[in-house]
Amino acid sequence: MSSLKEVCGGLPLNPLPPNQGRSNRVPHAPVRVPNLTPQEEKLALRNALRYFPPAIHEVLAAEFAEELRLYGHIYMYRFCPGIPMRAYPINSYPCKTKQAAAVMLMIMNNLDPCVAQFPQELVTYGGNGQVFSNWAQFWLVMQFLCEMTEEQTLVMYSGHPVGLFPSHRDAPRVVITNGMVIPNYSSRDEYEKMFALGITMYGQMTAGSYCYIGPQGIVHGTVLTVLNAGRRYLGSSDLGGKVFVTAGLGGMSGAQAKAAVIAGCIGVIAEVDQAPLKKRHEQGWLMEITSDLDRCIQRIRDARMKKTPLSLGYHGNVVDLWERLVREYDTTGELLVDLGSDQTSCHNPFSGGYCPVGLTEQEAGQLMHSEPARFRSLVQESLRRHIAAINKLADKGLFFWDYGNAFLLEAKRAGADVEKSGAGKTEFKYPSYVQHIMGDIFSLGFGPFRWVCTSGDPEDLATTDVIASTVLEDISKGVSDLVRQQYDDNIRWIREAGKHNMVVGSQARILYSDQKGRIDITCLCLFPCLFSLLLQAPVVISRDHHDVSGTDSPFRETSNIYDGSAFCADMAVQNFVGDAFRGATWVALHNGGGVGWGEVTNGGFGLVLDGSGDAARRVTMMLNWDVSNGVARRCWSGNDKAYETICQTMREHSDLRVTLPHSVADEGLLDRALRH
Repeated sequence: MSSLKEVCGGLPLNPLPPNQGRSNRVPHAPVRVPNLTPQEEKLALRNALRYFPPAIHEVLAAEFAEELRLYGHIYMYRFCPGIPMRAYPINSYPCKTKQAAAVMLMIMNNLDPCVAQFPQELVTYGGNGQVFSNWAQFWLVMQFLCEMTEEQTLVMYSGHPVGLFPSHRDAPRVVITNGMVIPNYSSRDEYEKMFALGITMYGQMTAGSYCYIGPQGIVHGTVLTVLNAGRRYLGSSDLGGKVFVTAGLGGMSGAQAKAAVIAGCIGVIAEVDQAPLKKRHEQGWLMEITSDLDRCIQRIRDARMKKTPLSLGYHGNVVDLWERLVREYDTTGELLVDLGSDQTSCHNPFSGGYCPVGLTEQEAGQLMHSEPARFRSLVQESLRRHIAAINKLADKGLFFWDYGNAFLLEAKRAGADVEKSGAGKTEFKYPSYVQHIMGDIFSLGFGPFRWVCTSGDPEDLATTDVIASTVLEDISKGVSDLVRQQYDDNIRWIREAGKHNMVVGSQARILYSDQKGRIDITCLCLFPCLFSLLLQAPVVISRDHHDVSGTDSPFRETSNIYDGSAFCADMAVQNFVGDAFRGATWVALHNGGGVGWGEVTNGGFGLVLDGSGDAARRVTMMLNWDVSNGVARRCWSGNDKAYETICQTMREHSDLRVTLPHSVADEGLLDRALRH
């Protein structure tokens, strides 16, 4: 077993650790199919060996070549650390600066087997969301962070630590880019090759930025989505007896079971892989599991009649579940589902993100590797059946939405019936959850703010929960009814958060908050004379990249941008740059995330709060920008709620000036002008 001191000592080369291969105690990523040429295979091997001195190349070359042949990537399993991977208290890390120690804590949390989807492949969530590309990078990064001073910045290229460079105290300690590929070469097939070569990486969102906090990170957003779906589609905030059917219990999708129960409905979640079903059940997030469709239907009927909240995991393919619900309607006239969505990793459908109906998970994995063309065909056939069943139920009253995982996008590419007559590029027969449910929240400046108590003590987390609740109750007075509803939902969330047993990994919390809420919560924590009395160690604040300003994604975060700029990425890039020079401890900019490689540009940050006046200055300046940037962009696109929000923010901040749009009052003017 290694120690943290050993982990910070650099690559273990003398002696080499034994090559124990892949562990059978954790789940593993699907085999990748990069289709490398013989010359590219040599290049991949050469690229991997450059992390090591020539004296050991003879030993490593054969096993790295075997990994490439068997798994489609060189993970360097020999160098998996022996230390239990988890978020240790910040004072445990042998660093020169607490900022570096905080980054190390967050990295180890992302790789904690309780948190990570495929820990030995360095995948945190989403099937392919990497923290690093290989284990050599992990060791080098930890060594650099251990040695770092507050006058240096660690530069990261797609998992690879380029090195420590001289900077200054106000600069970020780490600057991360993931997947920054020249646009014309940012295709899926090119990605598979480049990842196998070890030269780029898909960081998802908070995997490659070291800010994932376990499935809790999406629980709150999923609760808000389900609650607001009930309000919009069913006309009620009371979801007792209402049935929500979806798929996926892996990384991010694991939140759906917990969210359904918190929202008060009956959540039925299909999952083909037994490992995440077992994991969520053991964590208490999933109440029941069945592989029997008859039993599944009976439990739905029982819970509907009693209006009892339930999270039921169906071990099987979601297409079978949807088609069974169609047959139940056809034979009984009873619609057993009210709300529906999907959280399979459909952004990665041909590399393990979507299992075709009729195949077990194991059969799918084998076919994906042995006959990729046939596997692709079966995936698309399955997507067509999937949509056909949903369409039949939607005609009878089901309300379905896309959860931003590229489900409808891939269904369209498969030839499924999802077209919306007269719609733009980002619109389908069913809305994305941003278009109909969460878009208004972003336009009001609310988004998934989060924090991590680096002491590792649950008491610190409980203290911050009280602080957050107190702040929200105070600032919710005197706001509009629409904004007050958001505050009320969030106050309810934070008051009940502790009792829902949501912490997996680090002592972290997520809270949808607006600009004022984020700043007031952090400033109360930061007040120098209170910090040492309230908390035992620094707090890291962050957010999901899926936020007001952090992501340009035309099929998700910016799908409700209708001025033609939904496919432009200026907002996310500007956010990354602006956070960097306004005080963030680390910043990240990614290609891909959620909807898939080449479909998204997104960024995030981490900021260490230590109770100092310097930290207070940084957080106030950075958080104001981090929210207002996105609200200003949404305002300029023509969103009325964003217009109201940014105008109110300008009234509160005299040094903020935003270009406001003028509406065309007479639409006929456009037609008349274009006729000439």
